[in-house]
Amino acid sequence: MKRELPSFDLVVATVSRVEALEHFLTSLDFQTHRRFRVIVVDQNTDHRLDRVLEATGFDVLHLRSEPGLSRARNVGLRRATADVIAFPDDDCAYEQGLLAHVGGLLAGEPGLDGMTGRSVDRGGRSSPSWEQDAAVLTAGNLWNRAISYTIFLRREVVERVGSFDERLGLGSGEPWSSGEEIDYLIRAVKAGARIRYDPSLTVHHQEKDDDVGFRDGATVGYLLRKHRYPARTVARMLVRPAGGVVASVVRGDRARARFHSATLRGRLRGYRAESSANSSA
Repeated sequence: MKRELPSFDLVVATVSRVEALEHFLTSLDFQTHRRFRVIVVDQNTDHRLDRVLEATGFDVLHLRSEPGLSRARNVGLRRATADVIAFPDDDCAYEQGLLAHVGGLLAGEPGLDGMTGRSVDRGGRSSPSWEQDAAVLTAGNLWNRAISYTIFLRREVVERVGSFDERLGLGSGEPWSSGEEIDYLIRAVKAGARIRYDPSLTVHHQEKDDDVGFRDGATVGYLLRKHRYPARTVARMLVRPAGGVVASVVRGDRARARFHSATLRGRLRGYRAESSANSSA
């Protein structure tokens, strides 16, 4: 008996960007699975998005939020009612069969609580840091197997985990301006959620610039301490960028050496910082 594909709520937090959001919404026009709603959480103080949102041919819920990525996503989560919830960036793009593919995987395996996939650029390439093997996520292996716009979770998981940690993410006012989705997944798997990484599940998004090394490194260090990771994991997460510095210097690649150095310094700073290790947003 063929199972019905789940419905989706796509929670999109956005500020400043109009053209990029319009491009993402256009990619949704071509989805073969149509049981979805876009929850746009608007952090702009004007009405710049009105024309774009009114032009869509699908269900859009337009909400307002104070600045901050995690704050905006929490506003969207409070209105989410679909079977599956996703967190696309306002500048990513879905291939036309993506929702049907994710929906089919989840419909075919009721014991699976969610999926994560891999980020690729417009040419279909991804950073070598992405893991190439499929795996059920654990707190120890999820670091290179997820990013916000490749995460799809059943609503029951979201209801169990709760809100995003508003101290994390862009616009938080804290040094930890990324990693809110990794924190969320750590909390989800610790709560018993069974989430699978599938590298064949891809979402289009341009790669980050190298100057985010310190920022993202600081967040990783913060999360390692917040979630009380064992010393061997902390050591491994410090050795990797240190090794990257050495390898880049040997190759004469100064830009990559600076990036890895910034990542290492960020991770050390984040780990040493005061953090509420027992809080969960």
